[in-house]
Amino acid sequence: MVDDSRITGFYKLSREERVKKLKEVTGLSDEELEPLVDPGMVDMGVLDHMIENVVGSMTLPLGIATNFLINGKDYLIPMAIEEPSVVAAASNAARMARDHGGFTATDTGPNMIAQIQTINVLDPESAKLKIMEVKEDLLAFANEQDPILVRFGGGAKDLRVRIFDSKVGVMLVTEIIVDTRDAMGANAVNTMAEALAPRIERITGGRVILRILSNLAEFRLVRSRATFDKELLGGEEVVNDIIAAWAFAEADPYRCATHNKGIMNGIDAVVIATGNDFRAIESGAHSYAAMNGYSSLTKYEKSQEGHLVGSIEIPMAVGLVGGATKVHPAARASVKILGVKTATELGHVIASVGLAQNLAALRALASEGIQKGHMALHARNVAATAGARGDLVDIIAEKLVKEKNVKVERAKELLEEIQR
Repeated sequence: MVDDSRITGFYKLSREERVKKLKEVTGLSDEELEPLVDPGMVDMGVLDHMIENVVGSMTLPLGIATNFLINGKDYLIPMAIEEPSVVAAASNAARMARDHGGFTATDTGPNMIAQIQTINVLDPESAKLKIMEVKEDLLAFANEQDPILVRFGGGAKDLRVRIFDSKVGVMLVTEIIVDTRDAMGANAVNTMAEALAPRIERITGGRVILRILSNLAEFRLVRSRATFDKELLGGEEVVNDIIAAWAFAEADPYRCATHNKGIMNGIDAVVIATGNDFRAIESGAHSYAAMNGYSSLTKYEKSQEGHLVGSIEIPMAVGLVGGATKVHPAARASVKILGVKTATELGHVIASVGLAQNLAALRALASEGIQKGHMALHARNVAATAGARGDLVDIIAEKLVKEKNVKVERAKELLEEIQR
């Protein structure tokens, strides 16, 4: 936990100075931060047991987003991503929300869905009623599969049955709703579904095929809202234009695809940094956005004072126990920097970052255009690709932007001129 997530001039510091400042602000030791600061120190033996056929590792840049105030608490937020401008944009948007209380986040609880697919059911409506008649017994049996989860307040909480037509005939799908507490929950819900399958077959007279969780975690939603200062945004006209830009995404799926991708820029970066499953979060987010026709995961409106009010609602199946979050030392370090204590709190943070990222993108699109800031940061990558190191990266990047010629060939020419 940090006392204040505002670090003036953080981006102007050298990498070594940023690390030093991070230690001061978080109180974490060299040993705790080492997996992030020096990825080469991560034990390959650990990675070798995470997946198959390991030969090495792929390192992504990890930056720290500043200025985040969420539910009255300050956070420094680790973000692992290769795309320029994302970390800076999220930090800037968070700054614009601070004077109005930052972000307020709520949730529906850490509930996941496990599905049991049954085919060849002769009387599906009757079978549905038979399942519901023994609902409590089925839930009790499911909870016998994970007594530890139940002891911590989680476990199977509810059950529903859906019937629908498919290309292979009528299907009866039994779904159990499981409170997975601080775990993402895939293993827990899959185990329960597999245990219940024979009972479902006996009740329905059908044949069970799949017993698997759904990543459309509609019972594990996180909501976050914030008010962004109109003056910091650039005035009320910019506020109106941002709302118009969002309305474009609401009306057109072609625009909405890129709009929601921008949200996921921020969300995925934190999910990856903390060792969570970004593919699950992506599939859940986009399927949730498509439930009633593909639409924006965020909403925007104007307050009476003319400020911009933004909100986001998104499935957030993340965990703090199990998986890479506990195994990978860099993920553990990221969680320590965040200082989150529960998976729900982590979900609050991630959703708030998604909202901040989206606001920053809309502001850029509705005012100077996305390329100005993006290309300024992209120019640094181009300079580095051309072989520039140290201070030369910024010198060459500045020249590339000034010339409006952000290309590797030109960067190489500038580098040769300076070196001569």
